[in-house]
Amino acid sequence: MQSKYPVALQALIAHLKKLPGVGLRTAERFAFEILRWKQDDLTAFGLQLSTLSKNIVACPTCGCLKNQSEPNCLFCNTSLREQTALCILASNRDVYSIEETKVFRGLYHVIEHLLSPLDGRHVTTLRVDRICQRIEQYKVQEVILAFDSTLEGDTTALFLKEQLAKYQIPISRLAFGLPVGSSLESIDGGTLARALFGRQSI
Repeated sequence: MQSKYPVALQALIAHLKKLPGVGLRTAERFAFEILRWKQDDLTAFGLQLSTLSKNIVACPTCGCLKNQSEPNCLFCNTSLREQTALCILASNRDVYSIEETKVFRGLYHVIEHLLSPLDGRHVTTLRVDRICQRIEQYKVQEVILAFDSTLEGDTTALFLKEQLAKYQIPISRLAFGLPVGSSLESIDGGTLARALFGRQSI
């Protein structure tokens, strides 16, 4: 059945539906709310979206997000971070969840994805050599694996443990009083802080 909405509104709804957790009804509600915005707000929002991928980039060293205009990465600033601990994550979004706990003050390393051969994510794409380089450069004394409590997270953790065993340093993973199958972004700060404090060797 042909949509009753104007073509431009249909296109906006279709884009909004691409957001996680947003279905048709929610996308429609968002779209009609955006229609009520002032032209200045719409222009500013459009400009922000059109330049987002150009202005925000991943740090080539740690993988955390940084402004394109800034030469240095805040999370790589060794004058502000403890160099003896390296926390490895699968998403640069998860870095901010860890930071909010105010428990971890070490370095971060984002591998961008977990192992999942069925989805074409193999061990070669993890770039373990970059992790090894950072461990050696900063003489890291502990590695923390902060992955989701999923099959992919478990597989990736075990693989990295084997690859980093040669350094003979403690390798721990977040203590999972976290629900199995949960993602870090859905965990409250208090639970995440306890998981950091209660991390265990693997």
